[in-house]
Amino acid sequence: MKLAQKYNRINIAVTILIFIAGSVSFYFILSYILLQQLDNTLTTEQQEIIQYAREHKYFPEVLQANDQSVVYSELQGPIAFSGFRSVKIDDPKNDKHEHRRELIFSINIAQKDYQVVVSKSQVETEELLRLIILVTFVMIALILLAAYLINRTVLRRLWQPFYQSIEEIKKYDLSTNTKLTLATTDIDEFSLLNNSVSNMTDRVQHDYTILKEFTGNAAHEMQTPLAVIRSKLEVLMQNETVLKENIQPVIEIEQFVNKLTRLNQSLLLLTKIENNSFKLNENVQFDIILIQKLIELSDIIEASAIRITTTIEPVEIKFHVLLAEVLISNLLNNAIRYNYEGGEINITLNQASFIISNTSLVGKLNQQMVFQRFYRHENTVKEGNGLGLSIVKQICELAGLKYNYAFIDNQHVFHISFS
Repeated sequence: MKLAQKYNRINIAVTILIFIAGSVSFYFILSYILLQQLDNTLTTEQQEIIQYAREHKYFPEVLQANDQSVVYSELQGPIAFSGFRSVKIDDPKNDKHEHRRELIFSINIAQKDYQVVVSKSQVETEELLRLIILVTFVMIALILLAAYLINRTVLRRLWQPFYQSIEEIKKYDLSTNTKLTLATTDIDEFSLLNNSVSNMTDRVQHDYTILKEFTGNAAHEMQTPLAVIRSKLEVLMQNETVLKENIQPVIEIEQFVNKLTRLNQSLLLLTKIENNSFKLNENVQFDIILIQKLIELSDIIEASAIRITTTIEPVEIKFHVLLAEVLISNLLNNAIRYNYEGGEINITLNQASFIISNTSLVGKLNQQMVFQRFYRHENTVKEGNGLGLSIVKQICELAGLKYNYAFIDNQHVFHISFS
């Protein structure tokens, strides 16, 4: 859920609760005020009747109206009730009832006590109250709607710098060695966020550059010791006496030296790719390179009894020959290395894409990690240097090619799109 939506929900909910509480309070206060106004009217009538009776020694003429009435009755004893009260009077003709407000008091005229009941209808008061409540609720609804629309518009504008920064961060690529530049804003919180992110990316960029330089330097410096070790190893292998007594350790040393050499070459290649040392401006016959690599690997394929199915069309693209060879070799080697004896490899090359699928003893790979450096499936038995698919990823990103992995019909499928 977006922050603006969550804020609007909380804001509207709290506002509605406040308006409900305010409306209830307003209703009772307004009812009390209107009732007091009605009582004041009845009190005025009482004073006029008392004053008239004292001056004339008889009651004023009763003028009945729809909303007001006065009733005089002689008392035979003390008055039962005096003061204000609200009553409900039934109207049998209309099958309705009417609320009225009464003021009951006593008065003595000519040595006789009388009860006077002055009443006034509350219909108009109730209608006025209902009208006011209706208008109030309409105003509340309009205020809520206006507040929602205003908040939505204002919040969208206020959050615009934040979303601009997010887009810049999404587009930022650490390997390009460029500084992350975020737009300036007059909102302190966003300005603080932008400064913090910029400082953090600067530190990460610095550390990444140092690490990349270290990797490149280390790989480069390892070449000479590896060459010396390989040279000394070849001398040992020519010595039959040494070889006869230590053949197994020598073979293991040779295997580890070969593995370390391949790892060193892969690291050097990755460093060159990341440093944009390759220019993709050559017309490369992708199909010819693919066929050549299949011929080179034919002995290994036959030894493993792997069945190869190919659909190869002529494809020429702007690329770098070395990178094309590495891309194809890594995918082919990966399909062969992690296959099983008697397995299958299916290869499709056309103007749109390059697809390699293979059977394997291991199940589905982690799609998020498969192109990461040194990733291996937990059930992998044969091990490479863990950089093959990472190099494929770097080459594709350098050339702007789309790449993905899928596990379909118990086969690992690697798809490179040229378009």
